[in-house]
Amino acid sequence: MVMDDYKCRRRKEVFYLYKLPRSHGQPPEEGLKYLLLEEQSEGWTEGGGLVGDVTGALGRSLGPLYEEGELGYILYNDQPPEQRRVDDTNRGGGHTKGAVLFDSRQGFWLVHSTPHFPPLKTEGKFSYPDSGINNGQNFICVTYPLERFNTIGEQLKINQPHIYDCDIPKSLASSVPSMAALCEHRHRRKNSTVTDASFTSPNRSVALLSLAGTQFISFAKGASFDNDLYHAWVAPALQTDLLVQFWRRSTGVLPSDCSASWKVLDVDRLSPGGRVTFKTTEDHSKWAVSVGGGGLRGGAWVCVGDINRNMAEEKRGGGTVCRQDAVIWKAYRAAALECESCTGEVETCESARLYN
Repeated sequence: MVMDDYKCRRRKEVFYLYKLPRSHGQPPEEGLKYLLLEEQSEGWTEGGGLVGDVTGALGRSLGPLYEEGELGYILYNDQPPEQRRVDDTNRGGGHTKGAVLFDSRQGFWLVHSTPHFPPLKTEGKFSYPDSGINNGQNFICVTYPLERFNTIGEQLKINQPHIYDCDIPKSLASSVPSMAALCEHRHRRKNSTVTDASFTSPNRSVALLSLAGTQFISFAKGASFDNDLYHAWVAPALQTDLLVQFWRRSTGVLPSDCSASWKVLDVDRLSPGGRVTFKTTEDHSKWAVSVGGGGLRGGAWVCVGDINRNMAEEKRGGGTVCRQDAVIWKAYRAAALECESCTGEVETCESARLYN
């Protein structure tokens, strides 16, 4: 297998993927359509197939996992494939979902919002779960050089992930000791969720340079952070007001917050790429975008992650991966149509940001 196979979409450096929701009464295929945002693209484009296709962006990225080859991988999800129902959630660890796949030179980190995904390696092939069809889902895949994966492993430790499948070959373990420790922990204990105090710290942000030299910032919080990721940390760190899309059909949802220097407004209605329009109650995605696009800081930020804004998840691990890029920002910012203002009214996001 050629080294380029261990990249996002097998030869791409970065992509953002938006799996669109299925409206009531529509056939299942409508909930498998997706939009793609890649380097050098001008905005969201049609995925060219269904999200579960082995030839699609996710299938081509994760395909090597189900083939022969010397690779390290970690699959984690608070709603792992072995759990049958969407409401079966591992609440003892982080509210965090993703996959890491790498060889002796490079690999990728896929952060997403889909329950029961991806399949275990023993399944022998890539597939997309039925539980991920009805609601919108979001993904970010970034290709990194091998030396970056030890830092990524340290971020995952803070998140306290539920690891349901992993293998770090001995030939790679010395290069990525944090990944090896996570996988060893998973095999050593009945409960594969990282909860050991020695494995965790309240929070940490790190810069991650992709294989192509693009800078991302990973924000990772643990349970002891005990606060909202976006309002208490990401907004002040990036020095920007944020519009946040997250799963609104949960208990204890946090309202928009204008109590500090930087506002965090909950998105209420959205339309990625202008294809379809839907409420956030139909969207399981977790992403944030800066209100404005200008300035060296405080502008053109996009963050894609795996944690919501609700009271329960203040006390759970999770994180987001942020990037400052005008084209990516424009695609996500245009998707946010209506937001909840700090008075509780739902208005256009532009109007909602004017309230104090």
